[in-house]
Amino acid sequence: MMKRDTKEQIVQEVAEKISRSQGIYLTEYQGLNVQKMAELRNEFRKAGIEYRVVKNTLVKKALKDIAGADKLSAGLKSTTGVAFSYDDPIAPAKVIRKFSKTNEALKFKMASIDGVVYGADTLPALSEMLSKTENIGRVAGLVNNMVASVPMVVNAVMRNLVSVLDQVAKQKK
Repeated sequence: MMKRDTKEQIVQEVAEKISRSQGIYLTEYQGLNVQKMAELRNEFRKAGIEYRVVKNTLVKKALKDIAGADKLSAGLKSTTGVAFSYDDPIAPAKVIRKFSKTNEALKFKMASIDGVVYGADTLPALSEMLSKTENIGRVAGLVNNMVASVPMVVNAVMRNLVSVLDQVAKQKK
């Protein structure tokens, strides 16, 4: 049995992780052997995600102090692994979906992204969303295209202006 101060320390750690996370994902891992669990943790680590197995009661206590996170309490049944994503809230969905295709024992329960809770049926949609990096790349591409087209637009406007001035000059003659 875990000592009270150990439990309190875990609750504080989990609460701190939740408050720093952009995305919090709850999974059920019952049936994954030690080797598969190590593979899963490795996949999360590669994606910059922290994955912890924590007792449901301790996660519930950690959620009490965080606004909006209490909605996740409904997913705290059976065995629970929690994925904390600090940089990209979509990355855990991609890892969970990919891993669960070959490991049916891993099940997505729910997620909270920026305070919005998503149910078990939303994993495919979440995993197909663009990551933060992909979104930044798209915006940078759009800005680059816009900046590249500015000289062409200025040239066209100047050409039209010269044409109009030329027409005005001809009319005055």
